[in-house]
Amino acid sequence: MKVNSEGVSSSRVYLPAGQSHASLLDFFTSNFPHIDRAEWESRFAEGLIMTTEGEALAASDAYLPNTHLLYFRRLAREPEIPFEEVILFQDEHILVADKPHFLPVTPSGLYLHQTLLNRLKKKTGIQDLSPIHRIDRDTAGLVIFSVKPQERAQYQNLFRDREVKKVYEAIAPYSEELIKKLPMTYESNIKESEHFLQMEEVGGIANTDTYIELIEVNMPWAKYRLTPGSGKKHQLRCHLNALGVPIRHDQIYPILTPYQEYDLDFSKPLQLLAKEIHFKDPVTGHERFFMSERVLALIPYDC
Repeated sequence: MKVNSEGVSSSRVYLPAGQSHASLLDFFTSNFPHIDRAEWESRFAEGLIMTTEGEALAASDAYLPNTHLLYFRRLAREPEIPFEEVILFQDEHILVADKPHFLPVTPSGLYLHQTLLNRLKKKTGIQDLSPIHRIDRDTAGLVIFSVKPQERAQYQNLFRDREVKKVYEAIAPYSEELIKKLPMTYESNIKESEHFLQMEEVGGIANTDTYIELIEVNMPWAKYRLTPGSGKKHQLRCHLNALGVPIRHDQIYPILTPYQEYDLDFSKPLQLLAKEIHFKDPVTGHERFFMSERVLALIPYDC
């Protein structure tokens, strides 16, 4: 794996013996039909396709079966996220970052350079960094990365086995009916809806649970502490929406609003923060506790 000057890792492709192509350009065009031929020509011209030793290749170079090549994605235009992450902790095993709103954790869609992973690779020089869990790009707060590939599975297993306590904070409408029930554990069965971006509650045995507490009130808003016992996609957003208090500035619940990728409204971040995380380190045996330095401001205006 190679890393370019922007901290972006390369992808690897194998050239099988069973194929025959007049040139490397023909191979890439044939094997990646969803990418225009002109795009591959541009990548070759910019030196973005190379041998595993880092030697740039030309589009007209011969196809060499039973070899591996490296290539980089190239985005002509990528939305800029004008907020900075903060490294809260780093040792030889893990790195803990405090992520801002709007920044994706890993490359996807339009985002490659403007992701938490690639920013941290560039900042630290650690190319083996890998997130051991995820939070939505809309959500701010704590994300933990494994430093050593051989230790990654041990940390990921903590989340799989529910041995990590995560605490979130959210600002949502004040509801007297809900407040009377707090603190409470809310349970439901959720699954993906017809639109892959949204989850929905359905009948059946509950597969999610969230412990909900009230932190403070400043009408017409309230700040809630959310402790999920499970880790389903959009669980917290879905649960609060189902309780009649959708999280402030949520563009998915209750109404799905298409993202304006090149014209993001940075004045309205989703009011959801991954505030605390607790676990016993499977490598060192130490009890770990981290808290985000970010704060959700409970401002009493309705916009």
